[in-house]
Amino acid sequence: MRSCWNLKLSNVYLIVVFNVAVQGAIAQYRLLEKDSVPLAKKADAYLFPIQPGTTAVLSGTMGELRNNHFHAGLDIDTYDIGENVYSAQDGYVSRVLANPFGYGNALYVTHPDGNTTLYGHLEKFEGAVGEHIRKLRYQRKTNDIDVFFSPGQFPVKKGEVIAISGNTGGSGGPHLHFEVRNKNNEAINPLLYSFAEVKDDIAPLVSRIAIKTMDINSRVNDQFGRLEFSVVRNGDSYTFPQPILANGRLGIEILADDKLATARFKYGINYIEMLVDNEVVFTQTIDKIDFEETRRILTLMDFKTLEMKGTRFNKLYVDDGNSLKYYHPSAKRKGIEVKDKERDVLIRLKDFNGNQSTVSFKLKPTAIAPNTPFLADATRPVDVDVQENTMRVTIKKCVKADSLITVWSKGKGEPFSPSYSGNNQNVYLLNLKTILPDSIKSCQETVKLNIKDRIPSETNYKYYGDWVEINFPNQALYDTAYLALTHEVAGNKESFRIGNHTIPMHKSMQVALKPSLTYPASKDLGVYRKEGKGYSFVSSEWQGNKVKFSTREMGEYVFLRDTIPPGIARISITETSARLKIKDNLSGIAYYEANINGQWLLMIYDYKTGIVKSERLDEKKLLKGDFELKVVDNAGNESIFKYKIP
Repeated sequence: MRSCWNLKLSNVYLIVVFNVAVQGAIAQYRLLEKDSVPLAKKADAYLFPIQPGTTAVLSGTMGELRNNHFHAGLDIDTYDIGENVYSAQDGYVSRVLANPFGYGNALYVTHPDGNTTLYGHLEKFEGAVGEHIRKLRYQRKTNDIDVFFSPGQFPVKKGEVIAISGNTGGSGGPHLHFEVRNKNNEAINPLLYSFAEVKDDIAPLVSRIAIKTMDINSRVNDQFGRLEFSVVRNGDSYTFPQPILANGRLGIEILADDKLATARFKYGINYIEMLVDNEVVFTQTIDKIDFEETRRILTLMDFKTLEMKGTRFNKLYVDDGNSLKYYHPSAKRKGIEVKDKERDVLIRLKDFNGNQSTVSFKLKPTAIAPNTPFLADATRPVDVDVQENTMRVTIKKCVKADSLITVWSKGKGEPFSPSYSGNNQNVYLLNLKTILPDSIKSCQETVKLNIKDRIPSETNYKYYGDWVEINFPNQALYDTAYLALTHEVAGNKESFRIGNHTIPMHKSMQVALKPSLTYPASKDLGVYRKEGKGYSFVSSEWQGNKVKFSTREMGEYVFLRDTIPPGIARISITETSARLKIKDNLSGIAYYEANINGQWLLMIYDYKTGIVKSERLDEKKLLKGDFELKVVDNAGNESIFKYKIP
């Protein structure tokens, strides 16, 4: 798969107008969107930046859903490194960026129409600007660089070769990342420029629908929670084989992709419209991307499902904390109400070329029932889950046991009866607005919950505990969170659990841990966040008996020592090039530097492969003499590799 920032699920731009021919779709879109970028006249049309005139294979499109941001341009597959990259229009090089992450090597060209095009993941920069950047890196003795230029320094013409395509930065394979940004530095859809190289006659594909209860009194198939449903396809139409039983306020989510005729890749959906009983209740159009707001994608997707299953469901409702400007103001934002009549739901998905798919199903009203046959088999004796402001507790029934549970909060116990039952289990629903459980006692076991407080999203909040202090700045959270804290000590190890990794954060919280164990004053001791089976280094600082750090990730944190220096392995060192592989076992690479006979040598690092390779200031001057590479990890361990080039 080809992707930017190592994430993959791409999409094609979608438009508002339905039932129009492909040739007229763009024109009608312009009539509907007053602030959209007008299509260029033929003489001023943008040139496709890779192999113009040849049908392109896209591995990503503007607006698709990535794990923590919207994809901002086209990913044009190149299969290999080394394709010429052409300037899409006359202009001047306004910025050059080079580092191991993100766009990697990237070049920005500003045009007379006020737009700027960006070309990312480049292998190298061509012409005078490439020479200038190389000299500047040597002058500053820096491997990474970010430089801005004035209009007269490096002018370029439409069709001029400005770079060579590559696989640098957060790229999952050789491709060019191509963006168009307006004068406000917002990404707009490059497909507005009618590139003939991009072919699309396939409608979006629908995989699944999810329906979620939006409050404690709502149900889907007699249950509280979020249920996923498979759909039946008939051409470009999708349905459910039978109605879904429903009651109360519900949120709909969709898992869908788009396809291009020339590509094996999947793309996300930019335009979605939902109607209930022929009334439009939701419209989403991603027409431009504000880079300041791109992280709010965590409110557009079902973040918990993304974290637990890796699937990106697009919400067809607008949650609290979602301030994205992709929704029509007349649409209802808070979900669907099902009371006393059947509701007909129709979802329309449309791509930029006018290809359309539909999903239709019925929500059948049904009274809240004390028993249901729909509950799945319980996998554990007790299961606890929090959704919005409701805690759902599922407990396997015990032989000759009372169905009541005792919920303890602030030293007081309160009995609760099941909200509903089925399949040899009882389900209890607790309103977290009125009770914060410390623990729950049932016939199966007592479960400690360790919920300490409600954390608001719209104000600054500070928590002070025996082993942790946390400062949540205003709008650090998208919605109210219920903060569970756990501190465990086992032998010579201790762990600190702060909240749950399924709670998304918009801003960093400031954390101060106060460990129970005594740790040596050593630079190789650090804080790490548990990620799956591994650990991620967190930059931290000791202040007295506390260690402080900032993070946008809830989850489990531990202290670990990294005493092993980075590894360095020679791949090839000759008179023309030095290529080596570097890696670190735990804390990760902090920095690296090389020299030849004591003179600084530029090294380009690809973190995906761990390969560093040299780039000489003067291509005519060979590498001869004493070569040295130093690599330092985040724990301060360093390794030095020396080699004499004959």
